Amino acid sequence: MFNNEMKLEFISKSSNEAFARIAVAAFASQLDPTIEELADIKTAVSEAVTNSIIHGYDKKQGVVKISAWLKSNEIIIEISDKGKGIENIEQAKEPLYTTKPNLERSGMGFTIMENFMDNMEVESVVGLGTKVTMSKKINTKTENEEDEFKMLMTTNT
Repeated sequence: MFNNEMKLEFISKSSNEAFARIAVAAFASQLDPTIEELADIKTAVSEAVTNSIIHGYDKKQGVVKISAWLKSNEIIIEISDKGKGIENIEQAKEPLYTTKPNLERSGMGFTIMENFMDNMEVESVVGLGTKVTMSKKINTKTENEEDEFKMLMTTNT
């Protein structure tokens, strides 16, 4: 059972990437994340949305959809498009792999998503689109306070 849910749709314009990132961050803020946790979520969303715009629609206009759910202390985010899809997901997930070497892209999008989130799954069908589902557990304040206390105790001894 989910505590809350949001859905967002926008056209595949690069200018909407920041909007998507901020909207998901605002939704995630209900879990009271740390600045670092929020930055991780924003970065992962940014990468997924950018992939949809640049690779999924490839200069064509389409719709990017974001759904997000809050479940206890976890956020689950699904970003999907009806773009051209990914032929080889495992290859696309390899660090530095890119289908757009002429652009100033590093080919690290999926790697960044995997490293900044707890889980990341990619589903794609060529010609039908791609769906990226990511999740991240947010530490409760008491867990964060305990971690900070432990760090203080180990550095002061």
